[in-house]
Amino acid sequence: MIKKLFRRIFLKPKWHNLRRLTPISRQFGFDRGTPIDRIYIEDFLSKNSELITGVVCEVADNTYSKKFGSNITKYEILYVDNSNSSATIVGDLTKLETLPGNKIDCFICTQTLNFIYDFRSAILGVHHMLKDGGTALITVAGISQISRYDMDHWGDYWRFTDLSMKQSFGEIFGDKVEVRTYGNVMSTTA
Repeated sequence: MIKKLFRRIFLKPKWHNLRRLTPISRQFGFDRGTPIDRIYIEDFLSKNSELITGVVCEVADNTYSKKFGSNITKYEILYVDNSNSSATIVGDLTKLETLPGNKIDCFICTQTLNFIYDFRSAILGVHHMLKDGGTALITVAGISQISRYDMDHWGDYWRFTDLSMKQSFGEIFGDKVEVRTYGNVMSTTA
C-alpha cells in the first residue's frame, strides 16, 4: 500500500515522453493503483447493474456480481478446472458438454475472451448457459499489452474491435447485441 502510494506520488509517468517503447507498468497499473481497464469495466457494469439479478454467473470469482448486482438469488462461479475452490461450476466455455444449459440469468465475463483461442465456441458456451431472456455482460481488450502471465498459463490470443464483437456475438445472439467502446489514445498509452 505504501509502495503504491509512493509510486503514484513521486514516480509519476512522464506524459511528455510518448515515444517510449515499454509500458509505464508491466503489471497493467496494479502497482500504481487501479488499472485503467478496471475503471472502464466498473463503469460498464455500473451502467448495466439493473441486469445483474437472479442467478448470476461470473468467471473465476463473484467480485463484480456482489458489487453491482441486486436481487441475486444465486451466485455461480465458473472456472475451467478444480484448482479454484470457490468454483460452483467447473467447465470450459468452449465445450458445451461441460456447462449447464439454460441456467443463468446474467453472465459476467470480464477480460476473458482474449485468452481463449476458440472464442467463437466460448460465445456459444455463454449462450448455452443463459436462460431465455438472459443477459451476457462481456468485456474484452482492444488495444492492450500482452499479459505474460496469461500467455504462459493458457495463452493470450486476441484483441477485438467493436465490429468484431458485434459480428461474433451477432452470429449467435442475433440482433440483440449492443456494443460500447471505452478508452482513447491516452488510456492506451497508460
